[in-house]
Amino acid sequence: MAIPDYQSIMLSVLQAFGDGAVRRIRDLIPGLADQFGLSAEERRELLPSGAQVRFDNRVHWAASYMKQAGLLEYRGPRLLVITQRGRDLLAEQPAGISVKSLERYPEFLEFKARTKVKAHGAQVATLDDGAKSNPEEALEAAWQDLREQLAQELLERVRAASPSFFEHLVVDLLVKMGYGGSQADAAQVVGGSGDAGIDGVIKQDRLGLDAVYVQAKRWEAQVGRPLVQGFAGSLDGRQATKGVMITTSSFSADAKDFVERIAKRIILIDGETLAQYMIEFGVGVATARTYDVKRVDLDYFEDV
Repeated sequence: MAIPDYQSIMLSVLQAFGDGAVRRIRDLIPGLADQFGLSAEERRELLPSGAQVRFDNRVHWAASYMKQAGLLEYRGPRLLVITQRGRDLLAEQPAGISVKSLERYPEFLEFKARTKVKAHGAQVATLDDGAKSNPEEALEAAWQDLREQLAQELLERVRAASPSFFEHLVVDLLVKMGYGGSQADAAQVVGGSGDAGIDGVIKQDRLGLDAVYVQAKRWEAQVGRPLVQGFAGSLDGRQATKGVMITTSSFSADAKDFVERIAKRIILIDGETLAQYMIEFGVGVATARTYDVKRVDLDYFEDV
């Protein structure tokens, strides 16, 4: 079963408080996950930023909205309890609870009005009854879209660059990832093939206790098993057991299967992965703008 959106969770959250007990939201999450039949993988699925579990995030938002509507109230920094208004709503036996149904309460309408922001002179609502994602998820989704667009643009520029620039890029990336020791050390041992790619041996660590053989292909065509198999054979000539093969295109299924079945440790980095690594390690990218999203520090209010 797919992870339910935050509005689909609201009724179940309110029902979990229906007995009047004071509870923490996080204590309800395992039972709610069982109720919605979530798999182990779905229970672990993270938001794009990796900062929080997606289902947990949606449960907290569902509770937060109902608190704004006066269906739940705080009894401590992390403790909630159902209100008489919440009991009255449950007595109506609703089929579900949504942002639209919460608009019957003046407090929620006031909250919704406060969460509207102005963009280029126009009012843009951040709460939408038809939305499947909460504001935090919408922000994360926008961040993910921007990252994917950036990755695509990076890959296009790398493919259009010269072989010497690609050599420089690979050196920069490997050093940022912790390989090769210094920039000068890495530059001395990587590069030199001059054949639309880079071949060389680079230190696995700064002390040079182990070496990694590197081959890079600035290609448009898919890299198949024969090329990867040839790369694996080249490791024997250098008495190496570890290698990294980087391409601006992609690897065939046969190529991926081959490296899984051999004793040597070979990592295949395709164009999409290369672009993601460039973003992650800050190669060829610069921060355009930073948004600092804050939450209430519950620990600060613990003794209030």
